[in-house]
Amino acid sequence: MNPGDNPDYPQQIGLEFGDNPPVDNEAPLSVDNAVALSTPEQTTTLLQQWQDAGWLRPLDTGFARLIGDLCWQQGEHTAPLVLLLAALVSHQVGRGHVCIDLSALLADADNTLALPPEDTPKSPAVAPAPLARPQALLARIPLADCQAALAGSSAVSDGRQATPLVFEGNRLYLRRLWRYEQGIAEGIRLRLSLPSALADADSSAANTLSRALQVLFRPSDAVNYQKLACALAARNRFAVVTGGPGTGKTTTVVNLLAALQAVAGEIPERAGRKYRIRLAAPTGKAAARLNESIGGAVRQLPLAELPGQVTLEDIPTRVTTLHRLLGSRPDTRKFRHHQDNPLPVDILVIDEASMVDVDLMASVFAALPARAHLILLGDKDQLASVDAGAVLGELCQRAPRAHYTPATADWLARITGEQLPEQLVDSCGQVLDQAVAMLRKSYRFSDDSGIRQLAEAVNTNTLNPTILQQASNAAFDDVIWLNGLTPQPEPDATRALIARHLLDGTPQAFRQQGQGRTNANGDPLPPPVGYGHYLQLLHNHQLTHASPLSDWDALARTVLEAFGEFQILCALRRGPWGVEGLNQQIAGELNRLKLIERTEGWYQGRPVLITGNDYNLGLMNGDIGITFDWPDPAAAPNKEPQRRVAFPSNDGSEGIRWISPSRLQQLETVYAMTVHKSQGSEFNHTCLVLPDRLSPVLTRELVYTGITRARNWFSLITGDAQVFQDSVEQQVVRASGLALRLVEQ
Repeated sequence: MNPGDNPDYPQQIGLEFGDNPPVDNEAPLSVDNAVALSTPEQTTTLLQQWQDAGWLRPLDTGFARLIGDLCWQQGEHTAPLVLLLAALVSHQVGRGHVCIDLSALLADADNTLALPPEDTPKSPAVAPAPLARPQALLARIPLADCQAALAGSSAVSDGRQATPLVFEGNRLYLRRLWRYEQGIAEGIRLRLSLPSALADADSSAANTLSRALQVLFRPSDAVNYQKLACALAARNRFAVVTGGPGTGKTTTVVNLLAALQAVAGEIPERAGRKYRIRLAAPTGKAAARLNESIGGAVRQLPLAELPGQVTLEDIPTRVTTLHRLLGSRPDTRKFRHHQDNPLPVDILVIDEASMVDVDLMASVFAALPARAHLILLGDKDQLASVDAGAVLGELCQRAPRAHYTPATADWLARITGEQLPEQLVDSCGQVLDQAVAMLRKSYRFSDDSGIRQLAEAVNTNTLNPTILQQASNAAFDDVIWLNGLTPQPEPDATRALIARHLLDGTPQAFRQQGQGRTNANGDPLPPPVGYGHYLQLLHNHQLTHASPLSDWDALARTVLEAFGEFQILCALRRGPWGVEGLNQQIAGELNRLKLIERTEGWYQGRPVLITGNDYNLGLMNGDIGITFDWPDPAAAPNKEPQRRVAFPSNDGSEGIRWISPSRLQQLETVYAMTVHKSQGSEFNHTCLVLPDRLSPVLTRELVYTGITRARNWFSLITGDAQVFQDSVEQQVVRASGLALRLVEQ
């Protein structure tokens, strides 16, 4: 008998809700809620109440009804628990989880589900009675009852049948997400199991690799983790290279590709042919940034000294988006390249891999030839993908301690000459550990950098009064907390602070007023700036209708570069502390200062962010453009200037594309952008604005990502000082089984 078939089921599992003590001042539950799991109809009613209150999406309740309909068609009476869990797993996928862990759910349902949401009232007016919270419904349900209900449903299987839900190891999946996770795990296991011609340190190929690495890396007294990462990634057909900002991920991958091409002639299966290599990133902005940096790095390679006759043509410098690489098809999740039409590639490198969700990563593995190398680059501590999954984070869970086996350590020593620290060697290291390399030295930030110290304190949850006081008192050269440890500053005072800061970046608030610093090359570093910098350049130029197009292109490049000197980041999209509210406030202040002519519509100086790929225009999600009054050189001299938006070409040519606003479909004003949108970018001066109350989206990963978008200057403005500290206590933990699958191999 299914649990839902028994009319006494709620009492049998201890769901006497009226006897439960109130939770968080929750009012006593109504009779309807007390029998919420007594019949499918009662459960459906509860789910609808949660939807009406904004706790669940229509998609979630609709999926539960679909499960009920499918079971009914099979002549089955659906267990109420199955309907509830179906809605909740859909809800969790919408929050970025791959599955729902029943043990965690039953132990702490409210926090696992983040229900009720922070931005909805405790007792919504639309509800006929105070709503039952998940904690009250699920706290007394034994795991065995959930397992029994799922086992008895025709809508659930262990994956061997084509059911919409898959239950495996106490993890409940939508079948689509389960298949994605399976595909990723299988793709990794396959590549790690294939033999490598480099595994024998005495082989000709390994000797060539060793000679190439000696050419590519200068001798150093300290352990060269870039060199170690190159060796590990060259030995495996699947590899991960992770590291924080400035640790040299781009330099490492360029050297790796040069080393692989040098070795190609020694690999029997290559028959002397060079590798076909492609470079990709999840967004257009990330691809453009890698495109800009990789070209210069390739040109600095000592190719003439390498074995194997490596040429510039052997190392690609063009980076594309993953969607373009795989071949996007309109109105479908499917790509042109897949298992039956694989990519013509031997090595694929994906940068900013933390932004890749399980759906896209599974598509990558499906499209790769079975023997192709896949190399993932990224910062494991950054925000995970917007959609479901945290693939890079899961793969790098053990990276800080490395867990290299003695055999791996010996191989690395023979190939690179580098001796691993003892704490990174583990005789019980797993197979995946031997393919994950972590870069541990920052070349961008010095040891006394405030950006580095603050980011590390956030990342390790070691914020202390000393570092907070230093940030508040401008004790760091490069960090300032503008309203400091003020517990709850007046909102009007904070808005006025933002208005002043956005104009010039408040250099006087920094230590020594932002003067006296130098960059890595020893050149003087200009003080921090705000948005007034790019707007002055835009308004004070001397170009006319008669000026050649090349001069207008040069001006656009200068203005775009100046705009990238400063960026306001925030955690939320809506409300006075979100993107929408801050963009309105900033535009209003710039208009009051007569730096822009209006706050709505198209005006000279308006910065815009592309929010969707437009392959016809060659614009990618994340591209930023600036609006100009542009006197078309091809038009008559007396014709009024036209509005055009200038975008960088992002192909390394330093070209400019002038696009009519009427052709732009998916965009938003970008004085302020979310931290999520900023991933893959960096700005000379970054200002992070945090709200006056804690929200589930305010996490350690978000704060860390916001701080590390700053190249030289970082400023912080908070609506409440405690929110900054509390955010660091909240960490993103996404339910998934990927890491377990790879351990179980």
